[in-house]
Amino acid sequence: MAAVDRKLLTREILLGFWKVHILHHAAEHPVVGQWMIAELRRHGYDLSPGTLYPLLKRMERNGWLRCEIEPDAGPRGRRYYHLTARGAAVLNVLRKSVSELRLEVLERKSPRHSPAVRSRR
Repeated sequence: MAAVDRKLLTREILLGFWKVHILHHAAEHPVVGQWMIAELRRHGYDLSPGTLYPLLKRMERNGWLRCEIEPDAGPRGRRYYHLTARGAAVLNVLRKSVSELRLEVLERKSPRHSPAVRSRR
């Protein structure tokens, strides 16, 4: 079996998985960075605050999350990330895509409208 470049895998694929995971949890309750790191680690993803916090900031800039800093805690107060309406709409699209992908990848069921594959000779 070929070796897997973990950095490339993270950059190209896993970051997207983490975003879906963050949106999912933010739909259930506001998320805090340290809690999210622990939750992702529970699922086998080992990421640092230096990876997660820029990701949360990007999701906030995209309008998917809204950040609320703990009142009276100063600039280093705990940050709560809430799902926005735009984030909820993105999560709904992603849920449909993840469901279809799960069927195809894990249950090996091809989509109904797959294009015919022609061999080149």
